[in-house]
Amino acid sequence: MQNQPSVSEVFSLKDQLAIVTGGGTGLGFAMASCFIAAGARVVITGRRTQVLQQAAELLGDHAFAWQHDVTDLASTDDLISKIVQEHGAPSILVNNAGVHVKKPVEEHSIEDFQRVLTTHVDGAFAMTRAVVPAMKAAGSGSILFIASMSSILGIPNVVAYTAAKSAYVGMVRGLATELGSSNIRVNAIAPGWIQTPMLDEALSGDLTRKNKILARTPQNRFGSPENIGWSAVFLCSRAASFINGVVLPVDGGASIGF
Repeated sequence: MQNQPSVSEVFSLKDQLAIVTGGGTGLGFAMASCFIAAGARVVITGRRTQVLQQAAELLGDHAFAWQHDVTDLASTDDLISKIVQEHGAPSILVNNAGVHVKKPVEEHSIEDFQRVLTTHVDGAFAMTRAVVPAMKAAGSGSILFIASMSSILGIPNVVAYTAAKSAYVGMVRGLATELGSSNIRVNAIAPGWIQTPMLDEALSGDLTRKNKILARTPQNRFGSPENIGWSAVFLCSRAASFINGVVLPVDGGASIGF
């Protein structure tokens, strides 16, 4: 077959510009690192300037830190406009920024519930609508939502988080259908239990919960942040050019384990 691209070309993100919200720590940092390793330039955003700057230094010359709170919805268009002016049009957006509230439902305040939805749903929507014009003008794009096991499974004491992450699934389907004809693909990753400081804190002193998670995970281990990072690279690469509207569990089989 003539002009068959190489494997490295198919999975490459060379000449791509990615924006990763919440990119200074955890899964966001891991995805940014993998994007850069695949050849992309990456803008990481978040609320904490010092954290972002330290992350950008670790990521190297192809990373750029921009302070931005996704709940400041009125500033989103201006943020994207400034990024376009300084770095060019983004070809990848990863909606990763989020907050978490763990309480029984009767202790979830209306403010708790609204804060989680505003951060995840409103923030991701604002970022998405802001990048779409530039992607349409460029003729292509990839938008990735970082969903959750709570998008798939019932998990107690996280009703606001579950509502927000379940909304991501609907947004992915609706946007994939709407934007597919513009060659803009919209997908999601649903991470399982990934070894991060946040997980370590959540499981600290709770051996019963840790064993329960591992027991229902067929691979009998936690994932690594890079498992999410390389999955993100795949979904945003040419290798996934006909994948649109999917929610990909990266969970060691937890969502189908028993």
